[in-house]
Amino acid sequence: MLVYWLLFAYFAAGALFAQISRGPETAPRPMLAIGAMIVAVLIGFRYQVGADWLTYKFIFQRAARSDLLEVMRLGDPAYQALNWLVQQSGTEIWLVNAVCAVIFVWGLFRFCMVQPVPWAAVLLAVPYSVIVLAMGYTRQGVAVGILMAGLASFVRSGSPMRFAAYVFAAALFHRSAVVAFPLVALATNRNRAINLLLAIAVSIMLYDFFLGDALDDYIQDYIRTRYSSQGAVIRLAMNMVAVAVFWLLGRRLRFGEVEYRLWRNFCVGSILLVGLLVVLPSSTAVDRMSLYVIPLQIAVLGRLPIAFPSRLPATTAIVVYCFAVQFVWLNFAQHSKYWVPYQLFPL
Repeated sequence: MLVYWLLFAYFAAGALFAQISRGPETAPRPMLAIGAMIVAVLIGFRYQVGADWLTYKFIFQRAARSDLLEVMRLGDPAYQALNWLVQQSGTEIWLVNAVCAVIFVWGLFRFCMVQPVPWAAVLLAVPYSVIVLAMGYTRQGVAVGILMAGLASFVRSGSPMRFAAYVFAAALFHRSAVVAFPLVALATNRNRAINLLLAIAVSIMLYDFFLGDALDDYIQDYIRTRYSSQGAVIRLAMNMVAVAVFWLLGRRLRFGEVEYRLWRNFCVGSILLVGLLVVLPSSTAVDRMSLYVIPLQIAVLGRLPIAFPSRLPATTAIVVYCFAVQFVWLNFAQHSKYWVPYQLFPL
C-alpha cells in the first residue's frame, strides 16, 4: 500500500508547492515529466496487480497458440495484436503492460497539460484513473488514455473529426469507447443542425463497426446475467461531485465557449448514467460506460484553484478530497485486495 501513497504524495506535494511558490502556470515541468515516468513504470511493470490479472494472463497465453488474424477476430484487435506481437518476440506480459502504460500516460499527461493547474489535474487522476483503471482494466485504461489525448486535441482545435480518429484508435483497444464521441461532437461551434447530423452519422458508423456484432454478447454478459459492480454507485457519485461543481461555479471555472459546452455535455452524460443505473439490472454495464466520463472530474475539479481569489485553500481541498477517495478505496473496496501489496514484475 505504501507505493500508492508515495505516488499520491508526489503529486500532492507538487500541487501544493506550485501554489505556494510560483503558481500553477509556472509549475516545474521537469518534475511533472519525472512523475509521468514514475506512473508509467508503476503501471507497466506491476505484477499480479488488479482484479483482472488472470484474465489478461489468459489472453496473453492464448495469443501464443493462434495466428494474428485469429486473435484479432476475438475482439479489441489492437490489444490482441499487441499480445501476439509480444509473444512472437519471446517476451513476457510485462511488455504488453508497459506499452499500454506508455499510451495511457501519454494521453493522461497530454490532457492534464492543457488544464490551467496541471499538478492538480494529475493528482485528481491518481486515486482512480491511475491506480484502479490503468492498473486493473488494461484495455479500457488504454482506451481512456487515448480519449484524453483526443480531448486535449479537441480543446485546442475544436475539430470533431480529429477527435473521431482518436475514438477509432481507442475503440481498437476497447470497443465501448465509441460512447464518448457524441458528447464531444455536439460541443463544436459549427452550425447546430450540421453538427447534429455529423454526430449522428459518425456515431452510427462507429457503432456499426465496433459494437454492431458484439451487442448481443454485451447484453448477455452484463444485462441478462445482472452482473453488478459494488463501487458503481460511488464512482457515479464522484462524477456527480464534478457535475455539481460545474453547475454551481459555472463561468468562474473560466472555460472557453467550446470547453464549456464540452463539459456541459459530459455533465448531461453523467446524469443519464445515474438514470441508467436505476433502470438497468446490471450496474457493471453502467460502471464501464462511466469510465469514459472520468475526464470530467479532472477538468472541472482541477479548475477549483482558479475559481477563487486565494488558490491555496482550493488546492488543499483537492488534496484532501483525493486522499479521502484513495483511502476509502484501498481500505474498504471489495476488490482492493487484488492491488495490495503492490509488486514489480520479476524481470
